[in-house]
Amino acid sequence: MKINFSLLFYLKKQKNYISGTVPIYMRITVKGKRAEMTTCRECEPARWNAKAGKAIGTKEEVKLLNTYLDQLQTSVYQAYHSLDQAGEIITSEAIKNSYLGKTVVSHTLLEAITNHNQKMRALVGKEYVQGTLNRYLVLERHISAFIQSKYGIADMDIKKIDQPFINDFDYYLRADKNCCNNYVVKNMKNLSKIIHICLTNSWIASDPFLGYKGKSKNVDRYYLNNEEIQQIADKKFISERLGQVRDVFLFCCFTGLAYVDVFKLKPSHISKGNDGERWVFTSRQKTKTRSAIPLLPTAVAIVDKYATNITCLHKGTLLPVPSNQKMNEFLKEIADLCGIEKKLTSHIARHTFATTVTLSNGVPIESVSKMLGHTNIRTTQHYAKILDIKVGTDMAVLKEKYSTSL
Repeated sequence: MKINFSLLFYLKKQKNYISGTVPIYMRITVKGKRAEMTTCRECEPARWNAKAGKAIGTKEEVKLLNTYLDQLQTSVYQAYHSLDQAGEIITSEAIKNSYLGKTVVSHTLLEAITNHNQKMRALVGKEYVQGTLNRYLVLERHISAFIQSKYGIADMDIKKIDQPFINDFDYYLRADKNCCNNYVVKNMKNLSKIIHICLTNSWIASDPFLGYKGKSKNVDRYYLNNEEIQQIADKKFISERLGQVRDVFLFCCFTGLAYVDVFKLKPSHISKGNDGERWVFTSRQKTKTRSAIPLLPTAVAIVDKYATNITCLHKGTLLPVPSNQKMNEFLKEIADLCGIEKKLTSHIARHTFATTVTLSNGVPIESVSKMLGHTNIRTTQHYAKILDIKVGTDMAVLKEKYSTSL
């Protein structure tokens, strides 16, 4: 793709200039970005035509200077054409380096991803959580396997990443790795972030994601109904650990807290609200938004149950929460023992709070959204399947009205 650039010769006076000759500089401009360098020649300001970028006069020394500048201009244009023919990214600095004979360092896609991940790793616990880093580490493995499978090489020059590459990687995840649509879209979104960093660093000239269309699809989110919640609550477990995991799960069902938020919960997060009752006051790790949640009787009973728990007292935590992996393993076992066919995970408790516990009992969606720590109420609508629940409730009132009036 042809890139227009401008070349300007100008005089560069020093701040303390009084009289005498002034250095002649050359300025290369591409898309508003400049690269400057000296021509190693000088000229008196009175003998310089700023508009033409040349010296004024007919003397031999003036002719020699202008001839030199013309040759310099020709060399710069040759440097530009050399870059263009090689398919290199055209920037003012690249033209300057090509003219000077400097080797331009190339970069690769995996290099860009690795650099990003190293920086993110250093910020885990400050600006990012480990889960976010893990997703980019997975992207790195997917990209490495794709490049090896598709091109038979270990890595790829970032300048060769084009729209066909993006489309082929999308297809690879869907067809070869059998990934679902939303998982593919998330990976493509993460890759897009890496590409935009490369654009900012001028490693590539254009965005290969232009024209790519990847859209997440709404999926059914499981949640427990009242009967299933009661089944789990009434179940007697031989294993103490299963009982503890059940209690943590139920606490999430009645507070809407995500696993990571209940994991870091401390007794100090429980205090009296404006109604004089106990509330949970915390901030969501994912969105950094404040959550203020009144404790329902079931949640209060669970908090009191573990107030003197040795493990909790030793760790300074509110509840004995295991690792997320162990939590989900035990929840699978609990589901089997309780005869529940739905796949129980710590996140289903959050769905259950939004649907069965709050919205289906008439709690306004604005209040539910605030307790869940959502930054946008549309998230709550999707999360809690608000359309099914609210429409059913509202239409029930309408049905009653018509059944009595006819």
